[in-house]
Amino acid sequence: MNENEVNELVERGEMLPLMEEFYTIQGEGFHKGTAAYFIRVGGCDVGCHWCDVKESWNPKLHPPTAVDTIVENALKSSKTIVVTGGEPLTWNMEPLTSALKSKGAKIHIETSGAYPLSGTWDWICLSPKKIKLPTEEIYEKAHELKVIIFNKHDFIFAEEQAAKVNSNCILYLQPEWSNREKMMPLIVEYVMNNPQWKVSLQTHKYLNIP
Repeated sequence: MNENEVNELVERGEMLPLMEEFYTIQGEGFHKGTAAYFIRVGGCDVGCHWCDVKESWNPKLHPPTAVDTIVENALKSSKTIVVTGGEPLTWNMEPLTSALKSKGAKIHIETSGAYPLSGTWDWICLSPKKIKLPTEEIYEKAHELKVIIFNKHDFIFAEEQAAKVNSNCILYLQPEWSNREKMMPLIVEYVMNNPQWKVSLQTHKYLNIP
């Protein structure tokens, strides 16, 4: 297969720049503590300065991989699948989610929402970023809103985002890992004063697992 053919398949979402895939415990948000198979797709131009997976940004660093291969590998370990990135909605997610759904998988996505929603999802974790705001559509469909707190202004941003999501969306504040010791007391105080919010922690990092 030549480069043009590969690029065309990637454009259609029939191949994806696969950074890594692994079976582990979901560490964040509503499903924390749940065993799940993670599919990390390369490619993101949102560019958060505190991103802990910057190697995911350039999709050219990650081999275009056929969706059928990704699905086959995933279902060997779990029927609960988490698609993350990078920013997975950079790509057309319909072929991947259709293939997983046909095999009875439950599919979650972790996304900034900066690109149009594609694919069929059982759970949408929306983690918006100031640099590139979500589309209006995903606010209506998100199951959880997870705002990363790096500084005090992020509480204002969190409330702005919470005002846009649907009424059933669960609200989480999560400290940015490198600044957690400084921000965690502020988050605890904020949630106690604003109990519509919950605290999310990156428990997988405390457990020292992927």
